[in-house]
Amino acid sequence: MKGTVGELGEFGLIRELTSRLTTTQAVELGPGDDAAVVSAPDRRVVASTDVLLEGRHFRRDWSTAYDVGRKAAAQNLADIAAMGAVPTALLLGLIVPCELPVTWPMELMDGIHDECRVAGAAVVGGDVVRGEKITVSITALGDLRNHEPVTRAGAGSGDVVAVTGWLGWSAAGHAVLSRGFRSPRAFVEAHRRPEPPYHAGPAAAGLGATAMTDVSDGLVADLLHIAEASKVRINLHSAAFDIPSQMSDIGQAVGVDPMRWVLNGGEDHAMVATFPSDVKLPARWRVIGEVLNASAAPRVTVDGAPWDPAGYDHFAGTGVGEGVGRGRGRAG
Repeated sequence: MKGTVGELGEFGLIRELTSRLTTTQAVELGPGDDAAVVSAPDRRVVASTDVLLEGRHFRRDWSTAYDVGRKAAAQNLADIAAMGAVPTALLLGLIVPCELPVTWPMELMDGIHDECRVAGAAVVGGDVVRGEKITVSITALGDLRNHEPVTRAGAGSGDVVAVTGWLGWSAAGHAVLSRGFRSPRAFVEAHRRPEPPYHAGPAAAGLGATAMTDVSDGLVADLLHIAEASKVRINLHSAAFDIPSQMSDIGQAVGVDPMRWVLNGGEDHAMVATFPSDVKLPARWRVIGEVLNASAAPRVTVDGAPWDPAGYDHFAGTGVGEGVGRGRGRAG
């Protein structure tokens, strides 16, 4: 399709975007009316929202529109899974300039749609608005399926800390891209399109997880949220982390200890949770530490020593990993 968003017009753009969508059994009424209707068998709805701003959360010279769509959907759907819920639906708010080629929002929607299919959800509606800078706003919904939500506040002394998914890959990919390279491709792709282990969230709830979050702002920073909410200390074991040889090579080339990417990088959206020590965890979960009583303020240590969480703060403008404004807290 040729032309610009302005030439296509608001309703033409909406028509083209919605024509690319499919549905799921959870959707009773999809796009096309004043609002969508999504079934909620549990009678409770888990909700999370997020905003991505061009130049702060993504760069068009680094990522395609399809990449941005996959990433925007993934980081919201991961929040749903991190509550122990199953993702069901997603709503899109999109601000675009009139001169933007119409192929860009089409490819964005393809990425969002494909990531929703991975998670078992569907896009059920949204809105488009004219603006000076591309802004993507996502609201994701989920169903607890009669489980209690797994919050950040349930970790207790004696629990083990375990993780499933990638750690440090997105941050390593960012380091590669920021120096003008496009390989090793696996790390670059991890930054462009994270692959959250959606299934692991509800599965962890079924196993009896006491607290859980996805790793969006960095492992230590996100575990600090759990430590503060649960009023405990969390100690991690550096020997529990396997650093791929290619990540070590990237770290050596750019002068960064790859352990910093693993512990502070974020944006891989791995699932990290605490479990009672007697729970038999599946092989995909790796125990990386333990929960201890907090003798003073809640904190996270590595091998018993303090470690700077270095999570991204939008208003402080500091952090490790995404140089264009990486981290975000869960709102939902």
